Amino acid sequence: VFKGVPDVVAANAIGSNIANILLIIGVSAVIGKRLIVTKSLIDLDLPLLAISTVLLLGVVWDKQITFGESLLMLVTYGIYLLYTVLHKDTEDTGEIAEFLPSRQERRKHIAAHKKEEFTRPKLVAKDFILLVVGILGLVFGAKYLIDALVNLSAMLNIATGVIAITAVAVGTSLPELLVSAKAALQKKSEIALGNIFGSNVFNALVVIGLPGLFRVLPVDNQIFIIGVPTMALATLLFVISGISRRIHMWEGAFYLLLYVLFIAKLFNWF
Repeated sequence: VFKGVPDVVAANAIGSNIANILLIIGVSAVIGKRLIVTKSLIDLDLPLLAISTVLLLGVVWDKQITFGESLLMLVTYGIYLLYTVLHKDTEDTGEIAEFLPSRQERRKHIAAHKKEEFTRPKLVAKDFILLVVGILGLVFGAKYLIDALVNLSAMLNIATGVIAITAVAVGTSLPELLVSAKAALQKKSEIALGNIFGSNVFNALVVIGLPGLFRVLPVDNQIFIIGVPTMALATLLFVISGISRRIHMWEGAFYLLLYVLFIAKLFNWF
C-alpha cells in the first residue's frame, strides 16, 4: 500500500488462499494418502472459513475494497477470535464432564485446569530479541519483495497482480506447506487442516482488512475474472470435502490439477 501498488494486497491474499487449498491441501492429501477432518474443525473452523470467504467475495464484488469494508472485516476477525476462545473453553469443559463421573471431581479438575491455563511462562531477553529481529525482517523483507515485484513485472511485461497471485502467494504459503506436509506424513490431519483454516481466515479478513484502512484497495480485472471465482470454487470444494470428514488421495490429486489449470489460465496458456 505505502509503496504505491495497492492492487498487490488483494491479489496476494486471494492467491494465497487458493494455494493453501489447491496446492497445500492437495500435496498433503497425496503424501498423507488421506486426511481426516475432525468434528471440532467441522463445527468451528469450516463455517468460519465459509463465512470469511463469502464476506471477501462480497467486498470485492465492485472491484475495490473500501475503508468501511476493511473495518467490517477486521471486526469480523475479532469476533472470530473471541468465538474461538469461548468455543475452546466449552470444549474443554465438555471433555472434562465426559470423563469425570463425580460433580465434585469435575469442579476440582476444572479449577486445576484453569489454574494451569493462567500460569504465565517467564519471559527472557532472548524472546524480545527474536521478536525485534522478526519484526525487522518482516519490514525489510516486505520492502524488497515489493521492489522486486515491480521490477519483475516491468521486465516480463506481466501485471503485478498476476505475479502477486502466483509467485508471491506461493512464497507466502510456503510455511503452511511445510507444516501441513509434515503433519500429513505424521498422520496428524487436524494440524495439517487446521493450519490452512486459520491461514485462510486470516488472509481474507486481516491481510486485506488492515491495509484497506489506509487506502482503497483495487482488484485487478484479471484477478477478478480468474482469481476470485477460483478462490470461491476452491473453498466450496474444501467445505464439501470437510463435510464428508475425509480428503482422499484422489481428491488431493484433483486439487493439484485445478491449481495447475488456474496458473495456466492466468498466463493465457490455454
